[in-house]
Amino acid sequence: MLSPSRVLEGAVKDTMLKYIGLRLVQSVFVLFGLSILIFFIARVVPGDPARAMMGYLATQDQLQAVRVEMHLDKSFPVQYYYWLRGLLHGDLGRSAYTKRPVVTDLVQYIPATLELILFATLISVVLGQAMGILAGYFRNSWFDGVSRLVSYLGIATPSFVIAILLMFFFSQVLHLAPSVGRIPIMMTAPPTVTGFMVLDSLLAGQFSTALVALTHLVLPAFSLAVIHIAQEGRITRSSIAENLGKDYITMHRVHGIRTSRIVFKYLLRPSIIPTVTVMGLDFAFLMSNAFLVELVFMWPGFARYALTTMLNKDLNAMVAVVLVIGLTFAVVNLLVDILITFLDPTVRIQRRGG
Repeated sequence: MLSPSRVLEGAVKDTMLKYIGLRLVQSVFVLFGLSILIFFIARVVPGDPARAMMGYLATQDQLQAVRVEMHLDKSFPVQYYYWLRGLLHGDLGRSAYTKRPVVTDLVQYIPATLELILFATLISVVLGQAMGILAGYFRNSWFDGVSRLVSYLGIATPSFVIAILLMFFFSQVLHLAPSVGRIPIMMTAPPTVTGFMVLDSLLAGQFSTALVALTHLVLPAFSLAVIHIAQEGRITRSSIAENLGKDYITMHRVHGIRTSRIVFKYLLRPSIIPTVTVMGLDFAFLMSNAFLVELVFMWPGFARYALTTMLNKDLNAMVAVVLVIGLTFAVVNLLVDILITFLDPTVRIQRRGG
């Protein structure tokens, strides 16, 4: 006979699986609606997609052939049908800017941006949480005052300004870090496995290349991370300061439990729940908002590619870019919801009761 705890655990697991399944279905419908919206907008904005693909020297016969190939001579529902059929077969069309399949472009550019924002997220999580925990626990101290000042400056300063300042001081003045690209032009890149330059270098045994690629990551990643360090640090600080006044924390302090044990076992877990939500949104925003930093550091990433395709009215690439960003938000929001469910037992109880 199963114990009550096992029964409860099984019920909670079933509830979580149903919740995840429901969210996945919702995400599919959201992405479907998003694809229709962006497909329609891309078709009605001024400009001729065939002319953008072929250039101004193309003849009318050549332009008409491209319009037929892209189904631009048909109605909007028929165009969308052909595009959706291609999507289900892994075909997003050909880019008017790069003259290559859009899927090929995405495979090339997305890993570069993912590597950058993952490193930036790691920096923001470590420094933001450390600053928030210390400022919250030692609130109203000199460290709290300095951290709040740093937070205000970090939030108020645009990422591209921070990127230019970091490039000037650490690359041009101090010569401590490289300023552009993923690796030097003369250095041989490792065989592509994941698209992450550092990881691929390690997999290939090129440890010197991995170290060089890591040094190229530091400045652009820190430029992206500064605003998120400030934002996440402020939220964690406020949550820590609020939870410090709770009765259960006071009881633990009265009983003489070590400060480190109070912070990491009893205080940190409930205090980081608001920050986890912000972290997820920050990661998704970085996927689409990193283009200025990528331009400053000449980083060959997805955000830079997205901006370039939009400026060149590259319809197929524009639709694909928006879908990738929408998919990123959907996946990140789902992962954040699951993580919060495991961090906060009351959420599991509420969802089971619902």
